[in-house]
Amino acid sequence: MKSKLNKFMLISLTLFLFLLSACTNQNSTEKVSNDKSGSTTIHIGYQKFGSLNFLKAKGTLEKKLEPLGYKVEWTEFPGGPQLLEALNVGSLDFGHTGEAPPIFAQAAGAPLVYFANEPANQKGEGILVPKDSDIKSIKDLKGKKVALNKGSNVHYLLVRALEENGLKYEDIETAFLPPADARAAFEKGAVDAWVIWDPFLAEAQRQTGARILADGTGLVNNREFFLASKTFAGKHPKVLEILIEELGKEEQWVKNNQSEAAEFLAPQIGIDKETLEVVLGRRAFGIEQITKERMKDQQEIADKFFELQLIPTEINTSEAQWKPKK
Repeated sequence: MKSKLNKFMLISLTLFLFLLSACTNQNSTEKVSNDKSGSTTIHIGYQKFGSLNFLKAKGTLEKKLEPLGYKVEWTEFPGGPQLLEALNVGSLDFGHTGEAPPIFAQAAGAPLVYFANEPANQKGEGILVPKDSDIKSIKDLKGKKVALNKGSNVHYLLVRALEENGLKYEDIETAFLPPADARAAFEKGAVDAWVIWDPFLAEAQRQTGARILADGTGLVNNREFFLASKTFAGKHPKVLEILIEELGKEEQWVKNNQSEAAEFLAPQIGIDKETLEVVLGRRAFGIEQITKERMKDQQEIADKFFELQLIPTEINTSEAQWKPKK
């Protein structure tokens, strides 16, 4: 039965990616738009937590871009896959995700480029079980139902954790749910484990007493990537440079003022200060340029996903590396 289910899921995913690719071909133009004042609007996607949240809350990017004739429009997404789907169909110009979503998006033909990344954050994602669960190790997940956001960074963490403990991906039952729905299922006992990232990870730990079976340490890098549509990157490289410069400033400020940063952001995203202090205390800071080494890391993930038939076609991640014109 499970074999048939997996086959059905593969066919469904393939069809989804095909339709998404077709949609991309019809909507491959950038989202950048002009208003009556002559200003150009940049459409940026962000998630519940990240450096972009600080940039949005402070309004510093708008101040930098306004003299150059640009405005900024922000849109929040529940996860990286949803954000890149919007970029794929031309609704976004710039956004951030973890390692896995760009691979699924590139397999769907999304016109994206990797522009920059943050350092590895191995403790920023983990596999959770309820505090009173009989599951004591990754090996105990065999035959259990595990919730995760499909195509997200934690998808690869789950794959690696299972492999490291002698299990196959097919040995578990996956429940693909976005963070809010997964949290509800986790608390009701509808799933046995939940693979999730910060700040949802830290929040669940603090509020429910959930235990971490494993985080990314020794398994995955868990890097955050900043991506842009290929058209936008080609036409507005100066804007991307300003974006990354301002993000770098925010990263440095947060690194040096973690308690103040947590207090500042807490009301902005609806997560308490104490939880955000946990999140900030276990992550690395800084903005790095995309390198061939980072693309090789991404290629390893892509190859593994293809091997597991999670993506329908092989991809070359280096083709999506931003290469500025000289």
